[in-house]
Order: sequence, then C-alpha cells, then structure tokens
Amino acid sequence: MRSLILGAAGRDFHDFIVLYRDDPNVEIVAITATQIPYIDDRRFPASLAGPRYPEGIPIVPEDDFEEIVRSQKVEQVIFAYSDVTNEHVARLAARANAAGADFILPGARTMIRSKKPVLGVCAVRTGCGKSQASRYLLGMLGERGLKAVGIRHPMPYGDLARQAVQRFATPDDLVKHECTVEEREEYEPYVESGRVVYAGVDYPSILRQAEGEADIVIWDGGNNDLPFVAPDLHIVLMDPHRPGDSLRYYPSEAQVRLADLILIAKADTAKAENVAAERALAKELNPGAEVIAVGSSLRVDGLDEASLRGKKVVCVEDGPTTTHGGMLYGAATLLARRAGAEIVDPRPFLSGELKRTFEKYPKLGPLVPAMGYSPKQLEDLGASIAAVPADLVLAGTPIDLGSLIASKKPIHRVRYDLVELPGEKPLASVVDAWLARSR
Repeated sequence: MRSLILGAAGRDFHDFIVLYRDDPNVEIVAITATQIPYIDDRRFPASLAGPRYPEGIPIVPEDDFEEIVRSQKVEQVIFAYSDVTNEHVARLAARANAAGADFILPGARTMIRSKKPVLGVCAVRTGCGKSQASRYLLGMLGERGLKAVGIRHPMPYGDLARQAVQRFATPDDLVKHECTVEEREEYEPYVESGRVVYAGVDYPSILRQAEGEADIVIWDGGNNDLPFVAPDLHIVLMDPHRPGDSLRYYPSEAQVRLADLILIAKADTAKAENVAAERALAKELNPGAEVIAVGSSLRVDGLDEASLRGKKVVCVEDGPTTTHGGMLYGAATLLARRAGAEIVDPRPFLSGELKRTFEKYPKLGPLVPAMGYSPKQLEDLGASIAAVPADLVLAGTPIDLGSLIASKKPIHRVRYDLVELPGEKPLASVVDAWLARSR
C-alpha cells in the first residue's frame, strides 16, 4: 500500500520505524514537514530507513500534499504530529479523502515496551509544565535510591543519521550535538542536575541504551503527543490557564483518557473556576484516574524580586509554548507582573526572522519567544532583545540564555519548579504505591 506520512520531525520518524519500515505491505513514498522551520528539504537517511529504502525517503513541505497523493498514487495518508486543533486534523483528513486516500491516526501500537519500569510525563498542550514535573519526579526517585534516566520526545532538526541516538550528560554533549535553543530548553536542566537524558530518531535503540543504565525510565513527553515508550505509570498534565483545550486539540483527549494520574498544573496562578473546570473535565473523561492540583514556584536568579518594582523589563519566554502552544505569557511575564515591573512591548523593535515569527503567530503578546532553530534565528533573537529599551531581560526559558547571545542588558533567569499544594493528595503516595507494584 503506497503511503504518505504527514509529520514534523518527530513522531513521523518514530511511526515509520516501529510500524512501517519492515512492513512489506506498506511503501512510504514521502514524509512531509510542518510546524518547525528548516526541516522540509532533507531526506530520511537510508541508514535509518532500512534495506527497503536504499535511497532514503524524501522529506517535503506539507502544503500541497494532495499533489503527492495523486502523482504517487498514494492509498493512505498517515497523520504523525501533535499540538494541533481537532479541526486541523479533520481538515487534513478531508483533503486526503478528497484526493483519493484513506486517513490514518496511529495510536497505542506505536508505544514500545521497556524491560524497566517506565514513568511517563505527558500533557494536553505544549507549556503545561512537563519539564518541571519531570525534574520533581527525578528528585523524588533519587531520594529513594533509584537511578532514573530520561528519554525525551524527539527534536532531530539536524543530521538525522548522526542524531539516531543522542545521550546528554554533560554541557559538552549539548555542543557536540549542535543543539538548538529548543533542544537545550529540554536537555540542559537534566545536565545541570547531573542526570542523563536520551533523545534522537531511533527510539527502539534509544530505549535499549537507556535501560542499560537506569532503574527507572522516565518518558519526558513533547507537545501533547502520546508516549513512544509505554508507561507503567502514565502522568498527564492539564492546564487551567487554557481550560478545555483537552477537547480542542489532538491528541489531548486521548492523553487524558489514558492517564493513571492527572495533574492540574500551575493551579496556584490560575483562576479557581478554571482549576475546578479542569478537575471536573478530568473526572468526566477518566473517572478512574487520580487527579491532583499542583503549583509552580517562581524565582529569579541574581536579584531580589523586590528590586524589579518599576524597572523596565523585556520578557523572553519558551518558544514552542508561546508559538504553536498558544500561550500568551510565560514564567517571566508572571514573575514580572508579580514584582510590579514595567513590561516593555518588544514588538516594535523585532528584526529578521523573529519579526517573521510574529507575522506567523499574530496573537503573540508583549514578549520575545526564545526562537533559535538556526544561527540566524539566534542572531536575530539577540539583535531584537538589544533593540528593546529596557533595563534588563527576564528569561523564562529553562536555559542559560546569556551563554548563547551577547547582551549589554543583564539577563536574569526566571526559574520555576513544581510545588505541591495544601489539601491535595501527596504525589509521593501515588509514586510509592506504583513503585511497590513494580518490584
């Protein structure tokens, strides 16, 4: 069956490897690319595609996929990315059907099984707080004498053959693998805390290597995507700052229905009625799951927060969270508001590719998304920040931004960590019960 995969440099490669690479009944004619810049002019390499694809597989823009369906006589179109509206998926299905192909949504059969216990951390949207939840759980497992190794949802934006299996344990690993800002945002916190995280393209091989040094594997999810590794304890975060998104985005509702434990994240900075609505929705979709509300602590490096009152600040926020994640603010903005700082609107001062990012995402608010998929984007990020008339920069991205861009303005990191809330069930009780069952 001649098939086309619609992707965004992540799940598309995984689905191909675990479902279609060795299936003689399916021929993948191409993989499309969207969401991420600079990924639609490559080939999926022959070294990973296997003997059935000696020249690899072309990666092409998604825009006109109907032409591929017609010209290549494609019989099925396979959807393989996430954090898009249900309407978006339905419209792609309509386009595929109208062009003469079936439309396929692979599900749980893409999850590979581990020999070690797996704790999965997933979410219903980008920017729910997966990273801080993973850090919190890593610490909890470490206190119990267990070595947990992370496996992160993929972000292979460079040489796919070289990125087949990536292991990050030191700052040098981030340089060796030429990590983008977006990759650093996920890997750097592991490295800073002396822990190990894997990522890449070939997740069966990644899992085997991670199992060799782990007591527990943590699946650290990306976007709102389903896990690639089957969790034994499946944790899903919902976001009361974007209430109801579980019903509007794909595959968010599936995540909630699959969860063993649902965390209502950032509940301490959300409206009480939104927290209640998310809790009710969780119970409606998955009555058997534990539901716990958690918060986030915010702090700024190198400053007394009180000293920010009245200061002019430019807020830099996590890129994917504020672009395709749809969040109009982040940790830096929340801390600046709390401290009484004056947030300077950077939009009149943006240049180059960062300016084009705002044209693509016009709903972005008075913030700078930390875009750095290429050296040019990173250069434009630095130039745009430099042009904003502010006293200092608050960086709400979980990396050391000051080490990547030159700035005459002081750059202060806003850090955020998961905190448990009074009156809620302790997370340790859920994790300890799971560990007892796993032994």
